[in-house]
Amino acid sequence: MKSPLLSQPGAVPAEGADEGVAAHYGDLFREQRSLADGAGLVDLSHRGVIAVTGEDRLSWLHLLLTQHMTELPVGRATEALILSSNGHIEHALYLVDTGDTVWAHVEPGTQGELVAYLESMKFFYRVEVADRTDDTAVVHLPAGSIAEVPEGAVVRETAYGRDLFLPREKLEEYAAAHGPLAGILAYEALRVEGHRPRVGFETDHRTIPHELGWIGTAVHLQKGCYRGQETVARVQNLGKPPRRLVFLHLDGSEVLLPAPGTPIRLAADGEEGRKLGFVTTSARHHELGPIALALVKRNVPVDAELIAGTTAAAQETVVEP
Repeated sequence: MKSPLLSQPGAVPAEGADEGVAAHYGDLFREQRSLADGAGLVDLSHRGVIAVTGEDRLSWLHLLLTQHMTELPVGRATEALILSSNGHIEHALYLVDTGDTVWAHVEPGTQGELVAYLESMKFFYRVEVADRTDDTAVVHLPAGSIAEVPEGAVVRETAYGRDLFLPREKLEEYAAAHGPLAGILAYEALRVEGHRPRVGFETDHRTIPHELGWIGTAVHLQKGCYRGQETVARVQNLGKPPRRLVFLHLDGSEVLLPAPGTPIRLAADGEEGRKLGFVTTSARHHELGPIALALVKRNVPVDAELIAGTTAAAQETVVEP
């Protein structure tokens, strides 16, 4: 879905998973600084939006999601995963309940598959599931923003900012009143800095929640059964995940950022060394310079000097080995 904000001056379209919104509006670092200072707005209108209504919505979602949902207070933001039967991550939902509706935004283009799965699991529960992507746009206001929230908008407030669910026809009007606009690259740089994983970026077909630090934030360990729970419990109680998420400070002298999928190796072994993991997301940060998230084998020493392709990389622990 192509955002109308791509017609704004300086807008450069994003590519890949974030196609449809602006990568930036002409000054990546200025846009990052604005967000870090609590100003500006990020267009996330390419993300999928679903709404679940009905009096059984919380108890029903409780059975399907990794998060405890039955006692979710009205207005409290949470996040949850849907896992495969083997415990691998399939979807991440960013949720809030308004008292009569659970709203969630999800990765662009995944809402159709997600709605189909939810519809298949309704059985006798009094719930309705709707894909609201066509009529609802998500925008992000950074932490500290004093931007006004329009009447009727659904707000999902987190430590790093507020996600607003707006009528799509109001997107241009709201953005014009509450800019400056910041592109998805600025948003992603701050996400990497905050060590926040993203499905399709930090995940592959075999990623389990423990590897990304989602235990406790998106996965509740004291709740009833859900698909994939056996794997979650077994790893939590009896073992360790095979991989772990790390944050990388990259050598700033390199012109190009290592692309997602770039192999991670021990610096001492050089480019021919054994592959220990791979870059998941890389970004240019307005203060930290080039940074990245990566998945590496659990037994990689936390103080090991690494290389991402040919780029020197110093690691910070995100998930303990």
